[in-house]
Amino acid sequence: MSNTSAAENAALPDLDPIGVQRQLNALVRDSLDWVAGHWLQILIAVGVAALIVLALDAIKRWGRRYCDRQPLVTGWAGIIGRAIARTNRFFMTMIAAKLVVGVADAPQGVVTTTNFLFTVAAVFQAATWVREVILGMVEARTRGDHRGSEALGTAMGLIRLLVTFAVFAIALIVVLDNLGVNVTGLVAGLGVGGIAIGLAAQGIFADLFAALSIIFDKPFRKGDSISYDTTFGNIEEIGLKSTRIRSFQGEERIISNKNLLDKEIQNNTRRDHRRAKFVIGVTYQTAPEICARIPALLKEIVEAHDKIFVRAGFVGFGASSLDFELEFDSPGPDYVSFYDGRTAIGLDILKRFNADGIEIAYPTQTTFTAAPDGRLVMPYAEVQPVKTVEARE
Repeated sequence: MSNTSAAENAALPDLDPIGVQRQLNALVRDSLDWVAGHWLQILIAVGVAALIVLALDAIKRWGRRYCDRQPLVTGWAGIIGRAIARTNRFFMTMIAAKLVVGVADAPQGVVTTTNFLFTVAAVFQAATWVREVILGMVEARTRGDHRGSEALGTAMGLIRLLVTFAVFAIALIVVLDNLGVNVTGLVAGLGVGGIAIGLAAQGIFADLFAALSIIFDKPFRKGDSISYDTTFGNIEEIGLKSTRIRSFQGEERIISNKNLLDKEIQNNTRRDHRRAKFVIGVTYQTAPEICARIPALLKEIVEAHDKIFVRAGFVGFGASSLDFELEFDSPGPDYVSFYDGRTAIGLDILKRFNADGIEIAYPTQTTFTAAPDGRLVMPYAEVQPVKTVEARE
């Protein structure tokens, strides 16, 4: 039993309380000697350091006031102000201490301790600034998106968590590396673990990043009318996994975000106009002079209904009609206005054509009967005139 205890004690590190106390006493003694021998330099450095701390604190207060006046991040000024407002007082204090020990020729023990504390403060303060800048850029990119705020709030919470974890993990690794700890294994382990998690949940992450792309890139928003493939409908909800669409037939359609972004999407809400086209055929018996007036007549009808005339003209000889084509635009994306305007213009064309004696053609077919020698004959037998016999007296 005694041999085992002796082996364990030999394996433990040599922690000598007396040695530690001796080092602390030496550090205190050297510090007092340093203060006694360099008090003037220390006072000057402390004064300069105090001015620096006051200046940094004033900048921090300005950043906080700027954020209070403008809660929403709208540009680089807001992003920088938000980052400055998160400046830690411990970091400002360590800047002052670093300046004092550097100017006043401090003992090695004081310098080493100050450098360590300054490194910790500076690394974690830089991590805080980086996090605030990244989050500020994300919020500035998504500002004004009041529709789909639930998905945006969930996405921002997730982004805040991921950014905070990533930034402060890097900061911790940097601090450990400055302490002399071998972080190679830690970095490799985090890398392998991240790859394993990514492969296991690649489907979920694909839909998640697609949702973030929808929220930030804004190809469509909640309430927009879109169409893809054979689906036409309105966006009801944008989630982190899927998007819900209410089709024009009434059913709700659910599609994963990744599959939705892989398709060619038409956002009808962002149309600046809707275009209608009519093909109008008139009979071959219509006089050329009347045909020449038809394009101007169609333009007059379109402009009377406050629509935008595009073009109208003769397009070809049909099987049973002379074909004209009319194109006009309805301003804006409103489908109801476009639909009603198209109906009104179509009825007005019919009314004007009837009033001007322009006959709209419909499919007709004429049959000719020929004799064996090729001569055209009547398709029915001729009726001979009946001769009347005069009555004899």
